[in-house]
Amino acid sequence: MQESSVVQEPAVPPVPPTPPVSLAALLSRDDLGLRQITGPPAADVTVHGAHTSEMSDPYPYLLGGELLLTAGVHVPDAAGAGTAYFDGYVARIVAAGGAALGFGVAPVHDTVPEALVAACEAYGLPLVEVPPRTTFSGVARAVWQLMARARLAELRRISEAQQGLAAAASRPDPVPSVLRRLAGRLEGRAVLYGPEGAEIAAAGREPGDEVRRALAELARFVTGRASSTATDTVAGTRLAVYALGTGQGFVLGVAAPHRESGDHTIASVAAVLLSLLTGEHQSGTGAARSSALVRLLLGAGREEVAPLLSGGAVTRWYVVHARPDTGTPDAVSASALGAALGSPLVDAADDVVRVLVPAAPQAEGGANSQPGWTIGVSAPVAPAEWPAADAQAARALARARAVRAPLVRHAERPAFADLMPAGEAEAHARALLAPIGGVPALAETLRAWLSLHGSWDRTAVALSVHRNTVRQRVARCAALLEADLDDPDVRMELWFALRHL
Repeated sequence: MQESSVVQEPAVPPVPPTPPVSLAALLSRDDLGLRQITGPPAADVTVHGAHTSEMSDPYPYLLGGELLLTAGVHVPDAAGAGTAYFDGYVARIVAAGGAALGFGVAPVHDTVPEALVAACEAYGLPLVEVPPRTTFSGVARAVWQLMARARLAELRRISEAQQGLAAAASRPDPVPSVLRRLAGRLEGRAVLYGPEGAEIAAAGREPGDEVRRALAELARFVTGRASSTATDTVAGTRLAVYALGTGQGFVLGVAAPHRESGDHTIASVAAVLLSLLTGEHQSGTGAARSSALVRLLLGAGREEVAPLLSGGAVTRWYVVHARPDTGTPDAVSASALGAALGSPLVDAADDVVRVLVPAAPQAEGGANSQPGWTIGVSAPVAPAEWPAADAQAARALARARAVRAPLVRHAERPAFADLMPAGEAEAHARALLAPIGGVPALAETLRAWLSLHGSWDRTAVALSVHRNTVRQRVARCAALLEADLDDPDVRMELWFALRHL
C-alpha cells in the first residue's frame, strides 16, 4: 500500500453531502411512469439530486450525482441524421459526474432519439424516458421526497447507533462492548490498536490476511501524525482508522465490506468513547498525584498527601470495593468505573477494583450503583482512617455479593460497643478470640457467618468457598472457643469482639 493511496482518493467528481437515493426507487413510482431505456441496472445507480437544463453543454451547471432532465430543446434539427452531437453531449454529462439522463418525449420530440440512446449506451449513462404526462418539477419533487426519507432513516440509524454505543461503554467490559457494537452496526471488523501497533481488542468478522495487514499499516500511518483519520480500499473492503485523542497512541480501525451514509459519524462516536475509556480520568493533575506518591514513599503521612489528591478542598473520603458481575476487571474497565464514580484513584487487583473517592457534595454516599458491578462503600473517613475504611468497603462488598444487592454501604452509627474504651475493647476481643487468632480464615469465616445471620449459602458466596467449607470452619470455631453458637448472647458477644479485633 503506497502512502499516497492513504491520503488521496481517486479523482472523481464531487457530489453534494446529501444521502443519495436509488434510481430504482424513482422508477418504482407509479405516479411518474418513468422507464429506463439503457444503462446499468437502476439498483446500482444512486441519485443525489435533480436538475433541469436545456443547455447544449450542461457541464458547468452540474455538481455531480444529478439526474439531468431535458426535453431536447437544445438539439439541432440536423442532429437527427448523425451521432456526433449526442456523443459530445453525453460525454460532457459523464465528465461532470451526472448520475443519469431523463429525456422528456414532449413537447419537442415524440420519441427518444436513437442516436442519444446509442451514445448513452456507449458511455454507460442510464437513460430514462419521461412520459408526456409527467412534469420535470414532479420528478424533481419525487427525488427530494426520497432524499428526505433517506435522510430521516440515516438520522434514525445514527441516533440508534449512538445510544447503543453509549450503553456498551457503560458495561463492565466497555472497550470490547463498544467494539462489538460498532462491528455489528457496520457489519465488519473493529479493532483497537495500542501505541506499538499491537492489536489490543477486536470484534466482528475476521477479514482476510491482506485486509488485516492493510488495516494495521493504516493504523500505524496515523500514529504520531497531524492527520487523525485515514481511509483506504483494499480487496473491495473499505478501511478507516481514527487516532484516539488520548495522546497515548491508541488507534481505532474499521474494515467494512461497504460504506453507507452515516458510517463515518457512527465510527467517530465510537472513537470519542474509546478515547475516554483509554485515557486517564482527569479529576486532578497527574503532577499532583505523582507528588503525593513520592511523599508517601518518602514517609509523609496520609493527612499530608490527601490535599494533593483532591485539590485541597476535600477532608473526608470513601473507599469503594467493586467486582464485575461477569469476568475479571481489566485496567480499562477499572478506569471506566473510576470515571463513573468521579475519581482517577483506582487500583485493580485480582477480581476486586478499589477506588478512593472524595466525599464531595456531588458524590453523595461515595458511589451509586453501576450497571454490571457489585459495589461496597465505606463510611466517609479522614485520610488517617483510610485503612479502616478499606476494611469496611471489603465487608460491605462481601455482604452485597451474599445478599445479591448491587450496592451495600457501611452503616456508621453509635453502638453499645462504642461505650467501652477502644483499648479495653480490643484487649477483651483478643483474649476472647485467642483460640482462633492464629488462623485468619476462621475469624474471617466467623465474622461473615455472623453478619449474615448464620446463612451457610450466603457466607459461602461472600467468601467464595463451598458451603461445606463454611460449616467445617464454623464448627471448628465453636470447638476452639468452647461456645454454643446457637445462643444469641454468645453470637452477640463474639460479634462485638470481632468488630474490635
